[in-house]
Amino acid sequence: MDYDDVIYGRTTIHEPVLIALLESAAMQRLHGVLQHGISGLLGVTRPTTRFEHSMGVMLLVRRLGGSLEEQIAALLHDVSHTAFSHVIDYVFDGHDSQSYHDEKKAWYLGQSDVPAVLARHGYNWRDFLHEDRYLLLEQPAPALCADRLDYFLRDSVDLGLSTAADVERVLAHLVVHDGRIVIDDLPTARWLAETYIAADDASWASFYEVGLYEVAAQAIKTALQVGAISEQDLWSTDEVVWARLQAHDHPQLQAQLRLVSRQTDFLWDEQNPTFWVSTKVRTIDPDVLADGRLHRLSTLDTSFAQHRAAYLGRKQGKWPVRVVAN
Repeated sequence: MDYDDVIYGRTTIHEPVLIALLESAAMQRLHGVLQHGISGLLGVTRPTTRFEHSMGVMLLVRRLGGSLEEQIAALLHDVSHTAFSHVIDYVFDGHDSQSYHDEKKAWYLGQSDVPAVLARHGYNWRDFLHEDRYLLLEQPAPALCADRLDYFLRDSVDLGLSTAADVERVLAHLVVHDGRIVIDDLPTARWLAETYIAADDASWASFYEVGLYEVAAQAIKTALQVGAISEQDLWSTDEVVWARLQAHDHPQLQAQLRLVSRQTDFLWDEQNPTFWVSTKVRTIDPDVLADGRLHRLSTLDTSFAQHRAAYLGRKQGKWPVRVVAN
């Protein structure tokens, strides 16, 4: 099969196991799950899907010479994301870790059609549960990995923080050293790390989007309590769950849903907050390959180290949010 990707271009996939996984119900569901959850559904951000991202991570691992097994792991790494993606972490009070999909991965995969698909091709599905076994796919923050790189590259373009030329420059300077992704050019590493922080500030940990996630999560909590939806429903798609929320006539739920709108404002107000909320703050400090050795960018560039430390200090902790309905 041929696949056209906005970041990596056209790729022909010949491997039967990858084609079968792409056709599985579990992977096809991700066409209806948006990367940015409620902000994607409302048009605050581009409606990039978990399928696009999962495919992109697989393509990046493939581009960097990853094994077929690592490509499978990459393709499946987000398969257990619920509708609304990380909004659900706010529902279950996982604001800072945002790992609900990881906690549920074994359960979700086990009851999906993925184990049977993999078994037909000689694989055990449990071998793909632990992403940290695949060094290109996942690394502890703040190191580079295919997952972090792919969502950054997509979002940086959509947010107007990078151009196609910037993306090509980053891809050209990614190399594999001791099985991990590093950068072989200091200026590129500096641009990547600084723009990654800009993307976090503009979207992933922006005050507005965090406020929007929290009001959406409060509505979903109410919906679960009053039986408008069940936890099992969360493994459908954004539009299905959104329609069920809108269709239920519970007054409190409908009042909360009216706040889940682009017209709602979120103000920093320590004196009269509607709620206090924290979120996951994302930065990278990539390894730079120079003279055959690896150096963290922060050790080569003290100004970047100071910038990163200041950003983390500014974003950490709980934020006082006052919700203003318009």
